[in-house]
Amino acid sequence: MIFVLNKIIHLQQKIQPTMNDDTLFLPGLSPVERHDIHARFDGGALSSDGGVLLLREIERGVDFSGMLASCLHDARDPGRTIHDHTTMIRERMFAIACGYEDCDDLDALRHDPAFKIACERLPDSGPALASQPTLSRLENTPSWRDLARMGLKLIDLFCASFRKAPGYIVLDIDDTSDRAYGDQQLSLFNTHAQGYCFQPIHIYDAATGKPVCFLLRPGKRPSGAEAAMVLRHVIRRIRRNWPGVTITVRGDGHYGTPEVMEFLEQQGCFYILGLPGNSRLKTLSAPWSKDVATRWKHGNKEKLRRFFQASYGARSWSKERLVIARVEASWQGTDVRFIVTNLGGRSKHLYEKVYCARGKMENLIKEHKLYTKSDRTSCHRWEANQFRLFLHTGAYWLLLKLRGAAPRHSRWRSATFETLRRTFLKIAVRVRQLKSRISIALPTACPHRETLVSMMGSINAQSP
Repeated sequence: MIFVLNKIIHLQQKIQPTMNDDTLFLPGLSPVERHDIHARFDGGALSSDGGVLLLREIERGVDFSGMLASCLHDARDPGRTIHDHTTMIRERMFAIACGYEDCDDLDALRHDPAFKIACERLPDSGPALASQPTLSRLENTPSWRDLARMGLKLIDLFCASFRKAPGYIVLDIDDTSDRAYGDQQLSLFNTHAQGYCFQPIHIYDAATGKPVCFLLRPGKRPSGAEAAMVLRHVIRRIRRNWPGVTITVRGDGHYGTPEVMEFLEQQGCFYILGLPGNSRLKTLSAPWSKDVATRWKHGNKEKLRRFFQASYGARSWSKERLVIARVEASWQGTDVRFIVTNLGGRSKHLYEKVYCARGKMENLIKEHKLYTKSDRTSCHRWEANQFRLFLHTGAYWLLLKLRGAAPRHSRWRSATFETLRRTFLKIAVRVRQLKSRISIALPTACPHRETLVSMMGSINAQSP
Protein backbone atom coordinates (compact mmCIF):
# COMPACT_ATOMS: atom_id res chain seq x y z
CA MET A 1 0.00 0.00 0.00
CA ILE A 2 2.81 2.41 0.88
CA PHE A 3 4.53 1.56 -2.43
CA VAL A 4 1.37 2.46 -4.41
CA LEU A 5 0.99 5.82 -2.60
CA ASN A 6 4.63 6.72 -3.27
CA LYS A 7 4.16 5.92 -6.95
CA ILE A 8 1.04 8.16 -7.17
CA ILE A 9 2.86 11.07 -5.49
CA HIS A 10 5.80 10.62 -7.89
CA LEU A 11 3.50 10.75 -10.91
CA GLN A 12 1.77 13.89 -9.62
CA GLN A 13 5.12 15.61 -9.17
CA LYS A 14 6.07 14.78 -12.77
CA ILE A 15 2.80 16.14 -14.15
CA GLN A 16 2.43 19.31 -12.06
CA PRO A 17 5.21 21.89 -11.84
CA THR A 18 6.47 22.61 -8.35
CA MET A 19 6.09 26.00 -6.71
CA ASN A 20 9.87 26.50 -6.89
CA ASP A 21 9.98 25.96 -10.69
CA ASP A 22 10.57 29.44 -12.12
CA THR A 23 10.79 28.37 -15.79
CA LEU A 24 8.69 30.72 -17.92
CA PHE A 25 5.73 29.27 -19.75
CA LEU A 26 3.12 30.48 -22.24
CA PRO A 27 -0.31 30.53 -20.57
CA GLY A 28 -3.71 30.40 -22.22
CA LEU A 29 -2.98 28.12 -25.20
CA SER A 30 -6.16 26.43 -26.41
CA PRO A 31 -6.31 22.59 -26.46
CA VAL A 32 -6.04 20.64 -29.71
CA GLU A 33 -8.48 17.68 -29.98
CA ARG A 34 -8.86 17.51 -26.19
CA HIS A 35 -5.09 17.59 -25.69
CA ASP A 36 -3.81 20.35 -23.40
CA ILE A 37 -0.84 22.37 -24.60
CA HIS A 38 2.04 23.02 -22.18
CA ALA A 39 4.60 25.44 -23.65
CA ARG A 40 7.68 26.28 -21.60
CA PHE A 41 11.04 27.93 -22.26
CA ASP A 42 13.00 24.81 -21.37
CA GLY A 43 14.02 23.54 -24.81
CA GLY A 44 17.72 23.82 -24.07
CA ALA A 45 20.27 24.55 -26.81
CA LEU A 46 17.88 25.99 -29.40
CA SER A 47 18.27 29.11 -31.54
CA SER A 48 15.86 31.08 -33.69
CA ASP A 49 18.73 32.52 -35.77
CA GLY A 50 20.25 29.43 -37.37
CA GLY A 51 21.00 31.37 -40.56
CA VAL A 52 23.74 33.28 -38.73
CA LEU A 53 25.95 30.31 -39.63
CA LEU A 54 25.74 31.44 -43.27
CA LEU A 55 26.86 34.91 -42.22
CA ARG A 56 29.77 33.29 -40.39
CA GLU A 57 31.04 31.77 -43.62
CA ILE A 58 30.61 35.07 -45.46
CA GLU A 59 32.48 36.95 -42.75
CA ARG A 60 35.32 34.43 -42.81
CA GLY A 61 35.82 35.35 -46.45
CA VAL A 62 35.40 39.12 -46.06
CA ASP A 63 37.07 39.41 -42.62
CA PHE A 64 35.40 42.75 -41.94
CA SER A 65 35.75 42.28 -38.18
CA GLY A 66 39.48 41.61 -38.47
CA MET A 67 39.89 44.68 -40.66
CA LEU A 68 38.26 46.98 -38.07
CA ALA A 69 40.02 45.30 -35.14
CA SER A 70 43.41 45.83 -36.78
CA CYS A 71 42.87 49.59 -36.53
CA LEU A 72 42.25 49.49 -32.76
CA HIS A 73 44.86 49.59 -30.01
CA ASP A 74 43.97 47.16 -27.22
CA ALA A 75 45.28 48.64 -23.98
CA ARG A 76 43.63 46.00 -21.79
CA ASP A 77 45.55 43.52 -19.63
CA PRO A 78 45.87 40.35 -21.77
CA GLY A 79 45.78 38.17 -18.66
CA ARG A 80 42.34 39.47 -17.75
CA THR A 81 40.89 39.75 -21.25
CA ILE A 82 38.16 37.29 -22.25
CA HIS A 83 36.69 38.95 -25.33
CA ASP A 84 39.08 40.15 -28.04
CA HIS A 85 38.12 43.02 -30.32
CA THR A 86 37.65 40.83 -33.40
CA THR A 87 35.14 38.56 -31.66
CA MET A 88 33.19 41.47 -30.20
CA ILE A 89 32.98 43.25 -33.56
CA ARG A 90 31.88 40.01 -35.20
CA GLU A 91 29.25 39.46 -32.50
CA ARG A 92 27.87 42.97 -32.95
CA MET A 93 27.72 42.72 -36.75
CA PHE A 94 25.96 39.35 -36.69
CA ALA A 95 23.39 40.69 -34.23
CA ILE A 96 22.70 43.75 -36.40
CA ALA A 97 22.35 41.61 -39.53
CA CYS A 98 19.86 39.36 -37.72
CA GLY A 99 17.75 42.31 -36.61
CA TYR A 100 19.16 42.96 -33.13
CA GLU A 101 20.52 46.48 -33.53
CA ASP A 102 20.69 47.35 -29.82
CA CYS A 103 23.56 46.30 -27.57
CA ASP A 104 21.01 45.39 -24.89
CA ASP A 105 19.87 42.45 -27.02
CA LEU A 106 23.26 40.80 -26.56
CA ASP A 107 22.64 40.33 -22.83
CA ALA A 108 20.43 37.38 -23.83
CA LEU A 109 21.99 36.49 -27.19
CA ARG A 110 25.43 36.05 -25.62
CA HIS A 111 24.24 32.57 -24.58
CA ASP A 112 22.64 31.71 -27.93
CA PRO A 113 24.34 28.54 -29.28
CA ALA A 114 24.17 29.62 -32.94
CA PHE A 115 25.72 33.03 -32.20
CA LYS A 116 28.44 31.40 -30.13
CA ILE A 117 29.33 29.07 -33.01
CA ALA A 118 29.30 32.03 -35.44
CA CYS A 119 31.81 33.78 -33.16
CA GLU A 120 34.10 30.70 -33.09
CA ARG A 121 33.07 29.42 -29.65
CA LEU A 122 31.71 26.03 -28.65
CA PRO A 123 27.97 26.17 -27.94
CA ASP A 124 28.03 24.35 -24.57
CA SER A 125 31.51 24.44 -23.09
CA GLY A 126 32.63 27.73 -24.67
CA PRO A 127 32.40 30.96 -22.65
CA ALA A 128 29.47 33.30 -23.20
CA LEU A 129 29.85 36.21 -25.61
CA ALA A 130 30.34 39.82 -24.56
CA SER A 131 27.46 41.59 -22.81
CA GLN A 132 26.13 45.10 -23.36
CA PRO A 133 28.54 46.94 -20.99
CA THR A 134 31.56 45.31 -22.63
CA LEU A 135 30.29 46.14 -26.12
CA SER A 136 29.57 49.73 -25.10
CA ARG A 137 33.16 50.10 -23.93
CA LEU A 138 34.28 48.72 -27.30
CA GLU A 139 32.23 51.33 -29.17
CA ASN A 140 33.91 54.10 -27.19
CA THR A 141 37.43 52.74 -27.79
CA PRO A 142 38.33 54.18 -31.24
CA SER A 143 40.02 57.54 -31.58
CA TRP A 144 39.55 59.74 -34.64
CA ARG A 145 42.82 58.40 -36.05
CA ASP A 146 41.56 54.83 -35.68
CA LEU A 147 38.33 55.80 -37.44
CA ALA A 148 40.27 57.43 -40.28
CA ARG A 149 42.22 54.21 -40.82
CA MET A 150 38.96 52.23 -40.77
CA GLY A 151 37.45 54.50 -43.41
CA LEU A 152 40.42 53.99 -45.72
CA LYS A 153 40.36 50.24 -45.17
CA LEU A 154 36.66 50.22 -46.00
CA ILE A 155 37.58 51.66 -49.41
CA ASP A 156 40.31 49.01 -49.77
CA LEU A 157 37.70 46.34 -48.99
CA PHE A 158 35.47 47.71 -51.73
CA CYS A 159 38.32 47.47 -54.23
CA ALA A 160 39.33 43.98 -53.06
CA SER A 161 35.77 42.72 -53.55
CA PHE A 162 36.27 42.75 -57.35
CA ARG A 163 38.04 39.83 -58.98
CA LYS A 164 39.81 42.21 -61.34
CA ALA A 165 40.07 45.96 -61.56
CA PRO A 166 37.20 47.44 -63.58
CA GLY A 167 37.90 49.94 -66.31
CA TYR A 168 35.03 52.24 -65.34
CA ILE A 169 33.00 52.87 -62.17
CA VAL A 170 30.22 55.26 -61.20
CA LEU A 171 30.15 56.58 -57.63
CA ASP A 172 26.84 57.84 -56.24
CA ILE A 173 27.19 60.35 -53.41
CA ASP A 174 24.40 61.69 -51.23
CA ASP A 175 23.65 62.69 -47.65
CA THR A 176 20.72 61.67 -45.47
CA SER A 177 19.22 62.87 -42.21
CA ASP A 178 19.84 60.84 -39.05
CA ARG A 179 17.71 62.06 -36.14
CA ALA A 180 19.49 62.68 -32.84
CA TYR A 181 17.96 62.59 -29.38
CA GLY A 182 19.79 64.23 -26.52
CA ASP A 183 23.05 66.11 -26.15
CA GLN A 184 25.08 64.38 -28.88
CA GLN A 185 28.22 65.74 -30.46
CA LEU A 186 27.79 67.03 -34.05
CA SER A 187 23.98 67.06 -33.82
CA LEU A 188 22.43 70.30 -35.13
CA PHE A 189 18.90 71.52 -35.62
CA ASN A 190 17.74 70.97 -39.19
CA THR A 191 14.47 72.48 -40.38
CA HIS A 192 14.07 69.90 -43.16
CA ALA A 193 14.49 67.03 -40.68
CA GLN A 194 12.22 68.86 -38.20
CA GLY A 195 14.58 68.34 -35.31
CA TYR A 196 18.16 67.77 -34.24
CA CYS A 197 20.04 65.36 -36.47
CA PHE A 198 23.26 64.24 -38.08
CA GLN A 199 23.62 64.32 -41.86
CA PRO A 200 26.06 61.54 -42.82
CA ILE A 201 27.45 61.23 -46.34
CA HIS A 202 26.99 57.89 -48.13
CA ILE A 203 28.94 56.80 -51.21
CA TYR A 204 28.07 53.60 -53.13
CA ASP A 205 29.17 51.91 -56.33
CA ALA A 206 26.26 52.41 -58.72
CA ALA A 207 26.63 49.12 -60.59
CA THR A 208 26.86 46.72 -57.64
CA GLY A 209 25.45 48.62 -54.67
CA LYS A 210 28.66 47.98 -52.73
CA PRO A 211 29.42 50.49 -49.96
CA VAL A 212 32.44 52.72 -50.46
CA CYS A 213 32.45 55.42 -47.79
CA PHE A 214 30.32 56.54 -44.84
CA LEU A 215 31.06 59.71 -42.91
CA LEU A 216 29.12 60.93 -39.89
CA ARG A 217 28.90 64.71 -39.98
CA PRO A 218 26.88 67.63 -38.52
CA GLY A 219 23.21 67.95 -39.36
CA LYS A 220 23.57 70.56 -42.11
CA ARG A 221 24.10 70.65 -45.84
CA PRO A 222 27.74 69.90 -46.76
CA SER A 223 29.68 72.80 -48.22
CA GLY A 224 31.48 72.51 -51.52
CA ALA A 225 34.87 72.43 -49.81
CA GLU A 226 33.75 69.65 -47.46
CA ALA A 227 32.29 67.54 -50.28
CA ALA A 228 35.48 68.01 -52.32
CA MET A 229 37.59 66.94 -49.34
CA VAL A 230 35.57 63.73 -48.90
CA LEU A 231 35.81 62.91 -52.61
CA ARG A 232 39.55 63.66 -52.53
CA HIS A 233 40.19 60.94 -49.93
CA VAL A 234 37.89 58.44 -51.66
CA ILE A 235 39.19 58.90 -55.21
CA ARG A 236 42.85 58.93 -54.22
CA ARG A 237 42.40 55.71 -52.25
CA ILE A 238 40.58 54.05 -55.15
CA ARG A 239 43.28 55.18 -57.58
CA ARG A 240 45.87 53.74 -55.21
CA ASN A 241 44.26 50.33 -55.74
CA TRP A 242 43.21 50.87 -59.37
CA PRO A 243 45.52 53.41 -61.05
CA GLY A 244 43.87 53.17 -64.46
CA VAL A 245 40.19 53.24 -63.52
CA THR A 246 37.88 55.87 -65.00
CA ILE A 247 35.57 57.40 -62.38
CA THR A 248 32.26 59.20 -62.81
CA VAL A 249 30.65 60.92 -59.83
CA ARG A 250 26.88 61.46 -59.61
CA GLY A 251 25.17 63.65 -57.05
CA ASP A 252 22.28 66.01 -56.48
CA GLY A 253 22.38 69.78 -56.17
CA HIS A 254 24.26 69.61 -52.85
CA TYR A 255 27.36 68.57 -54.81
CA GLY A 256 27.04 70.78 -57.89
CA THR A 257 29.57 73.24 -56.47
CA PRO A 258 32.66 74.78 -58.10
CA GLU A 259 34.98 73.14 -55.53
CA VAL A 260 33.69 69.65 -56.41
CA MET A 261 33.73 70.20 -60.18
CA GLU A 262 37.21 71.71 -60.23
CA PHE A 263 38.63 68.91 -58.11
CA LEU A 264 37.08 66.21 -60.33
CA GLU A 265 38.39 67.92 -63.45
CA GLN A 266 41.89 68.08 -61.94
CA GLN A 267 41.70 64.34 -61.20
CA GLY A 268 40.53 63.48 -64.73
CA CYS A 269 37.14 62.29 -63.47
CA PHE A 270 33.73 62.71 -65.08
CA TYR A 271 30.74 64.10 -63.24
CA ILE A 272 27.02 64.65 -63.67
CA LEU A 273 25.58 66.71 -60.84
CA GLY A 274 22.39 68.52 -60.00
CA LEU A 275 22.51 72.29 -60.27
CA PRO A 276 20.34 74.50 -58.04
CA GLY A 277 18.40 77.16 -59.94
CA ASN A 278 19.07 80.90 -59.68
CA SER A 279 17.95 84.11 -61.37
CA ARG A 280 20.43 83.79 -64.26
CA LEU A 281 19.37 80.23 -65.01
CA LYS A 282 15.74 81.27 -64.79
CA THR A 283 16.36 84.01 -67.36
CA LEU A 284 18.31 81.59 -69.56
CA SER A 285 15.53 78.99 -69.52
CA ALA A 286 12.60 81.42 -69.95
CA PRO A 287 12.38 80.99 -73.78
CA TRP A 288 12.57 77.22 -73.40
CA SER A 289 9.79 77.18 -70.79
CA LYS A 290 7.58 79.36 -73.01
CA ASP A 291 8.20 77.13 -76.03
CA VAL A 292 7.36 73.90 -74.18
CA ALA A 293 4.27 75.41 -72.53
CA THR A 294 2.98 76.55 -75.95
CA ARG A 295 3.58 73.12 -77.51
CA TRP A 296 1.76 71.44 -74.59
CA LYS A 297 -1.29 73.69 -74.96
CA HIS A 298 -1.61 72.87 -78.67
CA GLY A 299 -1.07 69.15 -78.11
CA ASN A 300 -3.18 66.46 -76.45
CA LYS A 301 -0.63 64.96 -74.07
CA GLU A 302 -0.97 64.93 -70.30
CA LYS A 303 2.52 66.39 -70.02
CA LEU A 304 5.30 67.38 -72.39
CA ARG A 305 9.02 67.15 -71.69
CA ARG A 306 11.86 68.71 -73.68
CA PHE A 307 15.62 69.02 -73.12
CA PHE A 308 17.95 71.91 -73.84
CA GLN A 309 21.64 72.55 -73.28
CA ALA A 310 23.88 75.60 -73.14
CA SER A 311 27.25 76.77 -71.87
CA TYR A 312 26.90 78.48 -68.52
CA GLY A 313 29.32 79.90 -65.98
CA ALA A 314 28.44 81.27 -62.58
CA ARG A 315 30.49 84.05 -61.02
CA SER A 316 32.14 81.58 -58.64
CA TRP A 317 33.12 79.24 -61.51
CA SER A 318 36.55 79.40 -63.12
CA LYS A 319 35.10 78.60 -66.55
CA GLU A 320 31.88 77.85 -68.40
CA ARG A 321 30.49 74.33 -68.30
CA LEU A 322 27.79 72.34 -70.07
CA VAL A 323 24.38 72.78 -68.41
CA ILE A 324 21.37 70.67 -69.41
CA ALA A 325 17.81 71.81 -68.68
CA ARG A 326 14.84 69.48 -68.44
CA VAL A 327 11.66 71.47 -69.12
CA GLU A 328 8.29 69.85 -68.42
CA ALA A 329 4.85 71.35 -68.98
CA SER A 330 1.57 69.97 -67.60
CA TRP A 331 -1.71 71.20 -66.11
CA GLN A 332 0.28 71.99 -62.96
CA GLY A 333 2.47 74.47 -64.84
CA THR A 334 6.05 74.47 -66.11
CA ASP A 335 8.90 72.87 -64.18
CA VAL A 336 12.60 73.28 -64.99
CA ARG A 337 15.48 71.21 -63.57
CA PHE A 338 19.19 71.72 -64.29
CA ILE A 339 22.23 69.47 -64.27
CA VAL A 340 25.89 70.21 -65.00
CA THR A 341 28.22 67.66 -66.58
CA ASN A 342 31.44 67.13 -68.49
CA LEU A 343 30.12 63.99 -70.18
CA GLY A 344 29.36 63.95 -73.86
CA GLY A 345 26.12 62.80 -75.47
CA ARG A 346 22.51 63.74 -76.12
CA SER A 347 20.81 65.82 -73.46
CA LYS A 348 17.85 63.47 -73.07
CA HIS A 349 20.09 60.43 -72.63
CA LEU A 350 22.36 62.16 -70.14
CA TYR A 351 19.44 63.33 -68.01
CA GLU A 352 17.05 60.36 -68.14
CA LYS A 353 19.44 57.43 -68.46
CA VAL A 354 22.56 58.65 -66.66
CA TYR A 355 21.56 61.24 -64.08
CA CYS A 356 18.12 59.86 -63.11
CA ALA A 357 19.66 56.43 -62.58
CA ARG A 358 21.07 57.81 -59.34
CA GLY A 359 17.57 57.30 -57.94
CA LYS A 360 18.65 53.73 -57.22
CA MET A 361 20.89 55.13 -54.51
CA GLU A 362 17.80 56.10 -52.52
CA ASN A 363 17.04 52.39 -52.19
CA LEU A 364 20.62 51.67 -51.09
CA ILE A 365 20.38 54.31 -48.37
CA LYS A 366 17.02 52.87 -47.39
CA GLU A 367 18.51 49.40 -47.01
CA HIS A 368 21.37 50.79 -44.94
CA LYS A 369 19.14 52.89 -42.67
CA LEU A 370 15.93 50.87 -42.50
CA TYR A 371 17.12 47.26 -42.60
CA THR A 372 20.40 47.54 -40.68
CA LYS A 373 19.10 50.39 -38.47
CA SER A 374 22.23 52.45 -39.09
CA ASP A 375 20.49 55.52 -37.66
CA ARG A 376 20.91 54.10 -34.14
CA THR A 377 23.63 56.64 -33.45
CA SER A 378 22.61 57.36 -29.87
CA CYS A 379 26.03 57.65 -28.19
CA HIS A 380 27.20 61.00 -26.86
CA ARG A 381 30.66 60.95 -28.49
CA TRP A 382 30.79 61.33 -32.25
CA GLU A 383 33.64 58.81 -32.43
CA ALA A 384 31.41 56.11 -30.93
CA ASN A 385 28.61 56.94 -33.38
CA GLN A 386 31.01 56.85 -36.34
CA PHE A 387 32.23 53.45 -35.19
CA ARG A 388 28.62 52.29 -34.97
CA LEU A 389 28.14 53.45 -38.55
CA PHE A 390 31.03 51.19 -39.57
CA LEU A 391 29.52 48.25 -37.65
CA HIS A 392 26.22 48.68 -39.46
CA THR A 393 28.16 48.91 -42.73
CA GLY A 394 29.68 45.53 -41.88
CA ALA A 395 26.17 44.11 -41.46
CA TYR A 396 25.26 45.69 -44.82
CA TRP A 397 28.20 43.89 -46.43
CA LEU A 398 27.08 40.55 -44.95
CA LEU A 399 23.50 40.91 -46.19
CA LEU A 400 24.68 42.14 -49.60
CA LYS A 401 26.92 39.08 -49.95
CA LEU A 402 24.07 36.84 -48.79
CA ARG A 403 21.84 38.22 -51.53
CA GLY A 404 24.63 37.76 -54.06
CA ALA A 405 24.89 34.08 -53.09
CA ALA A 406 21.27 33.41 -54.09
CA PRO A 407 20.69 31.46 -57.32
CA ARG A 408 21.01 33.62 -60.39
CA HIS A 409 17.72 34.80 -61.91
CA SER A 410 15.87 33.86 -58.71
CA ARG A 411 13.58 36.28 -56.90
CA TRP A 412 16.05 36.41 -54.00
CA ARG A 413 18.53 38.41 -56.10
CA SER A 414 16.19 41.41 -55.93
CA ALA A 415 14.77 40.75 -52.45
CA THR A 416 15.11 43.32 -49.69
CA PHE A 417 17.39 42.69 -46.75
CA GLU A 418 14.34 42.20 -44.51
CA THR A 419 12.99 39.46 -46.80
CA LEU A 420 16.37 37.72 -46.80
CA ARG A 421 16.54 38.00 -43.00
CA ARG A 422 13.09 36.50 -42.45
CA THR A 423 13.66 33.72 -44.98
CA PHE A 424 17.26 32.59 -44.50
CA LEU A 425 18.41 33.93 -41.12
CA LYS A 426 15.35 33.39 -38.91
CA ILE A 427 15.57 29.58 -38.94
CA ALA A 428 15.10 27.52 -35.78
CA VAL A 429 17.92 25.05 -35.05
CA ARG A 430 18.73 22.58 -32.31
CA VAL A 431 22.43 22.50 -31.40
CA ARG A 432 24.21 19.58 -29.75
CA GLN A 433 27.88 19.60 -28.83
CA LEU A 434 29.25 16.08 -29.04
CA LYS A 435 32.71 14.79 -28.26
CA SER A 436 34.23 15.34 -31.70
CA ARG A 437 31.65 17.38 -33.62
CA ILE A 438 28.77 19.82 -33.34
CA SER A 439 25.38 18.57 -34.53
CA ILE A 440 22.88 21.14 -35.85
CA ALA A 441 19.31 20.02 -36.60
CA LEU A 442 17.28 22.25 -38.91
CA PRO A 443 13.49 21.98 -39.36
CA THR A 444 12.42 19.15 -41.65
CA ALA A 445 9.64 21.38 -42.99
CA CYS A 446 11.98 24.24 -43.94
CA PRO A 447 10.29 25.68 -47.08
CA HIS A 448 13.51 26.81 -48.79
CA ARG A 449 15.87 23.91 -48.15
CA GLU A 450 17.16 23.62 -51.72
CA THR A 451 17.85 27.36 -51.97
CA LEU A 452 19.61 27.33 -48.61
CA VAL A 453 21.88 24.48 -49.72
CA SER A 454 22.61 26.26 -53.02
CA MET A 455 23.49 29.50 -51.24
CA MET A 456 25.84 27.69 -48.86
CA GLY A 457 27.64 26.14 -51.81
CA SER A 458 27.97 29.52 -53.50
CA ILE A 459 29.33 31.11 -50.31
CA ASN A 460 31.94 28.37 -49.93
CA ALA A 461 32.95 28.75 -53.58
CA GLN A 462 33.57 32.48 -53.09
CA SER A 463 35.59 32.04 -49.90
CA PRO A 464 39.40 32.22 -50.25
